[in-house]
Amino acid sequence: MPGNLTFEELKTAVEKGEIDTVLAVQVDMQGRLMGKRFQAEFFIESGHEETHSCNYLQATDLEMETVQGYKSTSWSAGYGDYTMKPDMTTLRRLPWLEGTAMVLCDVLDHHTHEDVPHSPRAVLKKQVKRLEAMGLKPFMASELEFFMFRESFEEACDGGYRDLKTYSAYNEDYHIFQTTKEENVMRAIRTGLQGAGIPVENTKGEADAGQGEVNVKYSEAVDMADNHVIIKNACKEIAWQKGHALTFLAKWNAKMAGSSCHVHQSLWTLDGKSAFLDPDGQYGMSDLMKHYLAGLLAHAGEFTYFLAPYVNSYKRFKEGTFAPTKAIWSLDNRTAGYRLVGEGTKGIRVECRVGGSDLNPYLAYAAMLAAGIDGIENKLELEPEFAGDAYKAARARSIPSTLREATVALKKSKMLRAAMGDEVVDHYVHAATWEQKAFDDAVTDWEVARGFERA
Repeated sequence: MPGNLTFEELKTAVEKGEIDTVLAVQVDMQGRLMGKRFQAEFFIESGHEETHSCNYLQATDLEMETVQGYKSTSWSAGYGDYTMKPDMTTLRRLPWLEGTAMVLCDVLDHHTHEDVPHSPRAVLKKQVKRLEAMGLKPFMASELEFFMFRESFEEACDGGYRDLKTYSAYNEDYHIFQTTKEENVMRAIRTGLQGAGIPVENTKGEADAGQGEVNVKYSEAVDMADNHVIIKNACKEIAWQKGHALTFLAKWNAKMAGSSCHVHQSLWTLDGKSAFLDPDGQYGMSDLMKHYLAGLLAHAGEFTYFLAPYVNSYKRFKEGTFAPTKAIWSLDNRTAGYRLVGEGTKGIRVECRVGGSDLNPYLAYAAMLAAGIDGIENKLELEPEFAGDAYKAARARSIPSTLREATVALKKSKMLRAAMGDEVVDHYVHAATWEQKAFDDAVTDWEVARGFERA
């Protein structure tokens, strides 16, 4: 479901004094919203056509460090501009910000006005176009988990992110009384997102103290990725407004559960029929679905980086935590990396359980679609399903256990290079390499506490 505000409606709202600010934003490599706050009158006058940003926004790390070594941008090249082209179909009100609307922008080369190939929205659109040429349309849904704390963001920062107190004191998975205590924030998140044109299904308590989840309606891949990044930003902004910190860090505490982003996915024909459903197939799976799933499994290690982009991401993958360690498929089995759900119905789909809440949805979706397309084009045969406890499957295909391992697999991936282009893969290999180096150079609290006296 795209944005809920037309350009003409924006003009009317501005004339009435209901909207005075328009956020024009692009999505950066980390999946964050970056851009400008326009005076609404100027946006209507000319800002809706295009605006500009420094090209370093698609070549920095979490700290906004101007990382050297990217081919696309550097000090020697002078850090020029990219063009931000508003996608006016994404224009929407943001009910939680007074008098504010938002529009997502595509990132274009300043001279050619072609898509910047490594910009996340362009990476996903390329794979969607490949499927459209095959007469198919991808649908996705992100299940986003997070932790909320009693402290504010400012208090958490001032305290060095130590000794934080989760909003609730014990496991609140599906727990109504515990989540009632959080309802002042969660209601604001649900109603805010709904008012922004994002169809919310529910929020719920998750599998640890202070952990929650927000679920929205299954949608076309680009639309869902757009919704995903807006949801993350909204959750943080609304929690901040209520005086609380909220994190999508994949593993914020070694003793607590990690936060995931399970991604449901299926392909549909252009006339609205499930391409994954065959009532006569095993569990209702069509041959096309089997080939798609076979592609996901065959290339699982190659695209793990896009599901787990940081050193911290790999701390989730622990036995007995509902975070998978094996890239295998199984029917309605939460220990496997890929779960078949909706068997025998038009809702039949694959749930990838590998991704963490820190992933960039455009890149993750694109990588999985590329793997699935490869499975379809090469008619890869689906391996037998796994049954039982996947954590005990010693011989099963393992998920890369470190960022370093995932980076090597990404760099060597012929499939992703063919699907995305060498330029895109090399760009993100460099991002992964820099992230690993930044961690390797750091001295952590763990090292100091362990060795300060005893070493």
